[in-house]
Amino acid sequence: MAAPQKEGKPLRRGFPFCSRNKTPWKVALVENRPLGGTCALRGCDPKKVLAGAAELVDWNRRMKGKGVTGDASISWPELMAFKNGFIEGVPESREKEFREAGIEVWKGTARFASEDIIEVGEARLKGSRILLATGARPASLGIEGEELLATSDEFLELEELPEEIVFIGGGYISFEFAHMAARAGAKVHILHRGKRPLAGFDPDLVDRLVQATEALGVDIHLGAAVQSIAAEPGGGLTVQAEKDGKLLRLACRLAVHGAGRVANVDGLDLPKGSVEGGSAGIKVHSWLQSVSNPRVYAAGDCADTQGPPLTPISSVESAAAARNMLQGSRQEPNYSEVPTVVFTVPKLASVGLSEKQALERGLNVAVNKLDAASWYTYKRTNEQAVMMKVILDADSDQVLGAHLLGSTADELVNHFAAAIRFGLTGKDISSVLFAYPSAASDLTYLVQGKE
Repeated sequence: MAAPQKEGKPLRRGFPFCSRNKTPWKVALVENRPLGGTCALRGCDPKKVLAGAAELVDWNRRMKGKGVTGDASISWPELMAFKNGFIEGVPESREKEFREAGIEVWKGTARFASEDIIEVGEARLKGSRILLATGARPASLGIEGEELLATSDEFLELEELPEEIVFIGGGYISFEFAHMAARAGAKVHILHRGKRPLAGFDPDLVDRLVQATEALGVDIHLGAAVQSIAAEPGGGLTVQAEKDGKLLRLACRLAVHGAGRVANVDGLDLPKGSVEGGSAGIKVHSWLQSVSNPRVYAAGDCADTQGPPLTPISSVESAAAARNMLQGSRQEPNYSEVPTVVFTVPKLASVGLSEKQALERGLNVAVNKLDAASWYTYKRTNEQAVMMKVILDADSDQVLGAHLLGSTADELVNHFAAAIRFGLTGKDISSVLFAYPSAASDLTYLVQGKE
């Protein structure tokens, strides 16, 4: 929230954000959870610590009989203690940074009292500019027993890993956590209403990842519509779903919500602020200003924009919104390339146009689809599920998109993101000297379509 004032007197300190006339603005930040945000405390960062352990176990098992002996296993309590080491101290550090910068930190739940006044408990803050960045929350599923579902936050805080887990929904959360839990010894089920999970990713690569997930021992139930969740004596749960016209009943110790998220705006009392919004978020112009209240801006998962709900998008949108609030400008975020990764084992990554999107735009495309499991980069560690698909403009040779499945997907996708941002061609990439042997040295073969 920018340029706020307590009713009757100003905030105590100023933050060195300056408007066009160089006058510092006073800034207040309102948060009802520990400071640090989802990514640092209960999302990307702690998740990848767990994913790292799953990768190590997978690597060990792949290399047994190929020079590696012994069996790696995951101690869940020890892993969680290690993960907590990355979180401890973050809220205190962030608060110290904010206060040293002159930001007034208010701990509580914010809600509109009028178009330019935010209430936090009994306090009322008046702002000439108000930025909403409240993120997302699990979507309501409208099923019986929904309150028994654990959230991703709660999964990341488990002191002990249950023996049987059911994940509801076939998106990032379910697949990532399923790979972690299965490699830590749990029996895992994924229930997904649709016929293909991980919507938005290349279907060929998703099919290959599904095969790898099932080979891990995870049971994936597609076309399964969850009807209810019931508590059983002794602390267990029964998840009931309909699949192919038949009743499917799964017993578990934990059921996890992985069926999508919606903008976290319900508690803001938007009508009092004359702010238009819905389940997709605050309705904004392309420059992130509210369409109904010009004092208000929104960024990240709570904003209804074309940007997907990813941490880098939140950063890009927040920076654009800040500039627009400070300068009165109408700068729009750049969504030209948005790399995204599913941290399963193997990883699934995507950036730019899919094959279908490119064809729908009427482009003349060349599609390089390669099974790379036999390539040196992956054969040396006995990796089996490796597939790459690169989309090029057949006329200009410009890189349009890349879709990657394998242990190196999270790093390779960034090379393709840079290529798309700067309009590079396959020939441009092939002209670069990459360190050898490295995963990046395979880029030439990917853009040339050579096995």
